[in-house]
Amino acid sequence: AELRYRFEDAPVGIYYRQRKSNAKRKSGNVADFCRRWGKTYRYMVVLDADSIMSGTTLVQMVRIMESRQEIGILQTAPKSVNKETLIARVQQFAGDLYGPMFAAGLNFWQLGDSQFWGHNAIIRVEPFMQHCALPRLSGKPPLGGDILSHDFVEAALMRRSGYEVWLAYDLDGSYEEPPPTLLDELKRDRRWCQGNMQHLRLLFTRGLHGSHRALFLNGAMAYGSALLWFLFLAASTVMAIAQNLREPDYFPTGRSLFPSWPIWEPQWALVLLASTAIILFLPKLCSMFHVAKHRRTYRHGGPIRMVASFFLEILFSTLLAPTRMLFHAKFVFVTLIGRQISWEAQQREDVGTGWGQALRFHWGETAFALAWGAVLFVANRTFFWWLSPILISLVVSIPLSVWLSRPQAGLAFRKFGLFLTAEEVVTPYELRLLTKHLSNDRMFSDPLPPCSKDEGFIRAVVDPRVYTLHMGMFFRRKPSSEITAGRLDPFCEKALRDGPDALSDLEKRQILSDPASMAVLHRTVWELSDHERSRQWRLP
Repeated sequence: AELRYRFEDAPVGIYYRQRKSNAKRKSGNVADFCRRWGKTYRYMVVLDADSIMSGTTLVQMVRIMESRQEIGILQTAPKSVNKETLIARVQQFAGDLYGPMFAAGLNFWQLGDSQFWGHNAIIRVEPFMQHCALPRLSGKPPLGGDILSHDFVEAALMRRSGYEVWLAYDLDGSYEEPPPTLLDELKRDRRWCQGNMQHLRLLFTRGLHGSHRALFLNGAMAYGSALLWFLFLAASTVMAIAQNLREPDYFPTGRSLFPSWPIWEPQWALVLLASTAIILFLPKLCSMFHVAKHRRTYRHGGPIRMVASFFLEILFSTLLAPTRMLFHAKFVFVTLIGRQISWEAQQREDVGTGWGQALRFHWGETAFALAWGAVLFVANRTFFWWLSPILISLVVSIPLSVWLSRPQAGLAFRKFGLFLTAEEVVTPYELRLLTKHLSNDRMFSDPLPPCSKDEGFIRAVVDPRVYTLHMGMFFRRKPSSEITAGRLDPFCEKALRDGPDALSDLEKRQILSDPASMAVLHRTVWELSDHERSRQWRLP
């Protein structure tokens, strides 16, 4: 409503739509727009609730699409910004330091067969409507039903239709917000895991390019590798315990002049450790050297602070890796055995994790690590010390999760110039404007006062300004048929008899989406006596 007040004379209208049915969730929202208004537009820009894009970037994206008619989807590489919790600041720093080289590498290898991440991208509407309708997988969820990670599939279908999908790795001005806590990150990963596991069923779909088949497999392995890592550690633990409990047999083949001594080859373990370290840390080192070579260390607080932040990021990532491994392995396992998930709204505020919440979330892994370590300490002390970094990380997961979720901890590191990003050193205009608006209670010159969700329904019914704005959103709405006319009368009667608090959220949404019911309710409420209206509807 406030946006419509401010941009009342703008050449482009601003509309808000909430579907009655949230079928297929985000992909359903996009499909709903395409069905109703898609033929009116040549392009659409898909954004998440936490997406931010500059006007210059939007114009550049349109120019690219206009000059390259073969591009169906142009995906930007959004930077993570605007969060102050410590884990979010670590992720923002990592994305700013390593992200440009990572995105350039993806573009080098994928070219016109790039992936689509579902937001901060521009899409050519006509081929998207013709070729990118999502199938419903046979069978029951979690591996059947609606496709959760729709973006990879839409990119594959767009490429199959002959259009290209590109990553605009060098296009600035595209931003998003990371999860503020470890718990929120893992809840999001639970949903992503199910969606990526569904992609395995699409590997051999006819007509798909090999690059997108590889992306399907890579996405599934991003979570499946955690289960493989856990199984590797479990098998190693069993072998280590069995080795100490089993009495050695120096003559396994019977009588012999010479014993068969057990051979220990630690070089293989060292080779595995070294190769893993190279794969994990060499790209990060190359990114840091690239920033230093081009004299951009000022974007991260200078060379000393950048190097300090670099090693601290590695430390935190190492501490969190075992926790992520256990949860991702659990996600893959429960998905494979057929357990479905619930889709929860993502927490987008810098609200820290409480001790009780962290205890409920992490107690299992802590108890598991203590038992695992105790058995190894007794059965095989040598292997215990090899595994101690993983065990220690799991044991301290509760306090670590709480501490990393604290905005105070993030601000303390920022005070010392650690985990700085380019957007914090030189803040872009659009981020400054967003911060200014979010920090002001009165965003516009004639705003509507802030209110809760329940009070919003009351205002839409009673307040003439809000009612007029709301009714104006029913643009070109078809009149109710004889079958559906009057079906909401019982809800309106309950609201008038018992007050708005007697309605459920679903009943309120249904009334709000029906102009006839809104008109009747608005008129009847204002015909009530002042005492009844003020008592039930809390407005004069």
